[in-house]
Amino acid sequence: MISTVVWGTGNVGRAAIRAVEAHPALKLAHVLVHDPGKVGRDAGGLCGLGRDLGVAATDDIDAVLAAAPGAVVYAASGDIRPDEALADITRAVRTGAVVVTPALYALYDQRGAPPELREPVLAAVADGGGSLFVSGVDPGWGNDVLPLLISGLGTTVDVIRCQEIFDYSTYDQPDSVRHLIGMGHPMEYEPLMLAASVPTMVWGGQIRLMARALGVELDDIRETMARRPLETTVSTRTMGEFEAGTQGAVRFEVQGIVEGEPRIVIEHITRIHPSCAPDWPAPPDGAGAHRVIIEGRPRIEVTVEATDEGENRSAGGNATAVGRLVNAIDWLVDAEPGLYDALDVPLRPAAGRLGRKQP
Repeated sequence: MISTVVWGTGNVGRAAIRAVEAHPALKLAHVLVHDPGKVGRDAGGLCGLGRDLGVAATDDIDAVLAAAPGAVVYAASGDIRPDEALADITRAVRTGAVVVTPALYALYDQRGAPPELREPVLAAVADGGGSLFVSGVDPGWGNDVLPLLISGLGTTVDVIRCQEIFDYSTYDQPDSVRHLIGMGHPMEYEPLMLAASVPTMVWGGQIRLMARALGVELDDIRETMARRPLETTVSTRTMGEFEAGTQGAVRFEVQGIVEGEPRIVIEHITRIHPSCAPDWPAPPDGAGAHRVIIEGRPRIEVTVEATDEGENRSAGGNATAVGRLVNAIDWLVDAEPGLYDALDVPLRPAAGRLGRKQP
């Protein structure tokens, strides 16, 4: 079995512990935490399994990596600490481990990543013989393997549109929702995630991946952006109150332009409450979904809803991102050392896991 470390126990890390524990080819060896209050706690309690797994959390990175694990699920955020995340990841790769992570958006399309990100990883691969695969849900399978698979069912394809439509009040990450995306801030506030060129930095790699798989040349990648204020003050279960007049909804597109037309589109429609921007597209039940629309003949529309941790839709999305990554570990261990992307790493059936309960 592949000795596996989960590094981080937040929204992604909790799901990662459960996924590693459930996988028949993996053995949970260590859990790394940053919070001193979590040191010594059992991994089963940290991930909400309700039973002990016999693995105590530690903050001793040196000792964990010195044990030469076969794989590391890097679940710490890279949103506001990209330099630190890159340093952690390359350190783990240099030990010879297979590393999978949703951090570092620019490496989703590793071929198009800037040299200052790509070259340290390639150097770590050369030094230690490890591998890295960076993916997620959106960006991730929601705008790479899923739309590409569905496109193969069409006779003609005019436009591929990938949508994330979410009520972000279910997403328990206040720093990202309030400050990076701007929910609850005055409309004159300029959120970092919505600044010009940032959506392309995050999702442009997915546009390039799809274009590469479809065999088309991109003329350009463009962005559109719209924001709406809340008409009334709303209260959320996880993040408190959002005042009337502050940002309550965002809609943007990252468009891959082919022969002058937007042919590959990634669209986000994000609300902090369903009452905001009711004229914009909504998920079937109001909570959240990922949708792929193939405009062509035939027109194909597929909506994916995932739930986890008490029917939470955001937790469900995190769990699918983790599933994509953790389920790739044994394939990556058998592959040559390297830097991989979603077109390299197959999405495989859950062989050996049908009906299998977590022990």
